[in-house]
Amino acid sequence: MANEQKKGLSTNSNAYTIIYSAVLVIIVAFLLSFVASSLKERQEANERNDKRAQILAAINILDGDVEANFGKYVKPFVVNANGDVVEGKDGFEIDFSKKATEQELPLYVCNVDGQTKYIVPVKGNGLWGPIWGYVGLNDDKSTVYGIYFNHEGETPGLGAEIVTDAFRGQFIDKHVKNDKGEVVSIAVLKKGIQAAGQEQVDAISGGTITSSGVDAMLQTSLKKYEKFLTK
Repeated sequence: MANEQKKGLSTNSNAYTIIYSAVLVIIVAFLLSFVASSLKERQEANERNDKRAQILAAINILDGDVEANFGKYVKPFVVNANGDVVEGKDGFEIDFSKKATEQELPLYVCNVDGQTKYIVPVKGNGLWGPIWGYVGLNDDKSTVYGIYFNHEGETPGLGAEIVTDAFRGQFIDKHVKNDKGEVVSIAVLKKGIQAAGQEQVDAISGGTITSSGVDAMLQTSLKKYEKFLTK
């Protein structure tokens, strides 16, 4: 038959368009899944190194190979509510913001120039999202040796100033324990306001909510470690 129509799906039909689109979506989804899977190990390694860098910043080690420096200066532990070390657990593997409880708290013990330092993670909430950090203490478990803060989305020029040396530098040589040896943290207050029974630093001008978040974060997080810090 001269005018016999060819069998098959017309490229102009709706069915062809739907099938073509579905196949294309499946192929793209597969490729994205493959790429994500192949990059997962590298992403996890980067996240771990970033965490190491943040911990090292609390003892003022900012330069050099992060992984090598972490292995050289820092040893992760886990302590419980009684302040005792939990054997067989690695504090680095604990996500303080999600999994840490009073029975399982990460602690980092460091040796800097022959002196022992303790690093305690802290976690709280700012104006627009989570804020977190690491507090480095001298061997008296009270005097701040170094400190690191970061945030997820605080306002540039205001709450985001918690990452600056100017803000963090105020905490150096302050004490988280009072004269009686009790853990009282360090107050973050507006200039002119005096804390009762605490040492204090100035809040960020225009960043009241974030400053209050830092104050609450330190109070809450350090209190969890009270038994260890007062031993």
